[in-house]
Amino acid sequence: MVEKFFAAGLLVVVLVGSRSAFAEDRPEMIWPAPLKPGDTVAFVAPAGPPERAQVLLAKRRIEQRGYRVKLREDIFAVEGYLAGTDQRRAAELMEAFADPEVDGVLCVRGGYGVMRILDRLDYEAIRRHPKVVLGFSDITALHAALNRQAGLISFHGPGPASGLGAEEPPSDFTARRLIQAVEQHGVGSPEGYAIDVPASVAKVDSFGRGKARGRLAGGNLSLISALEGTPYAIDARDAILLVEDVNEAPYRIDRMLCQLRLAGKLDEIKGAVLGQFTTEYVREDKLTDDVRFDTQGVLRQYFEDAGIPVLVNYPIGHHRENCTVPLGAEVEVDATAKTLRIVERE
Repeated sequence: MVEKFFAAGLLVVVLVGSRSAFAEDRPEMIWPAPLKPGDTVAFVAPAGPPERAQVLLAKRRIEQRGYRVKLREDIFAVEGYLAGTDQRRAAELMEAFADPEVDGVLCVRGGYGVMRILDRLDYEAIRRHPKVVLGFSDITALHAALNRQAGLISFHGPGPASGLGAEEPPSDFTARRLIQAVEQHGVGSPEGYAIDVPASVAKVDSFGRGKARGRLAGGNLSLISALEGTPYAIDARDAILLVEDVNEAPYRIDRMLCQLRLAGKLDEIKGAVLGQFTTEYVREDKLTDDVRFDTQGVLRQYFEDAGIPVLVNYPIGHHRENCTVPLGAEVEVDATAKTLRIVERE
């Protein structure tokens, strides 16, 4: 709500309500405590409804590593294409943060629905109880909100029903990078840690040369663009932008990147990490054979001559090789060496 009044001949506009104004100052980012076997993690479903078999298989695998797993029976609730009502999903998430027994919050899957509950969350309470939060795809909306509103570093990586609960277990690369991120996050290392990407996992390429450091921001491109104009939009100032997406036609990727450009986001970043973009899409027929306008061609148009270091084809996204990374944390991209490093925790 906006209130207007006149004081000393000046029109003063007051934004009323904590959800109404964009925070001009960045919150101080805080790391959650690393997880360790013996800890308790809560499974939550803030987006689409998960499949019971996948959730239970992921639970068994995580318990085999020595963790205890909590989940509410109504995690399998279905409300259209959502995992129950907005009230249920928001309450489940806040309950996990408030529970003193819970050390980590694992979002079982993406799909759709997280944006519907962002204004139902208590970010001050979340900041008072910082915990590891893991997920990707639609969970990008939660990561952005936690980074922007609670100053909590969270983890973009596979969830219980979106990788960890698949019939084929996670790849060695995916499992190792997940453990490295949530159980260690560079603790005790004077230089943080570099992520090793074997050639058998992905052929990482780059645009530009040199290095850049900044907070890692982003995730799924569809959610990043959808959050523009809201209090939960990513903070791109001096950031390293991470983007990935699935089943999106090149012109849709073009439109979303153009939205970020017109919003000034691409002018603010210091570097970028382009994750996996699937070449198959089901929403529209192919519009052109011009390779300048296929997925990689569109990405080149926005990033190849941007004058910043950009990693290309990084193993992050809707793919079996899905590297877990901390959003909101300081990272370094090196376009010459084609590497990504998580910078030392302060």
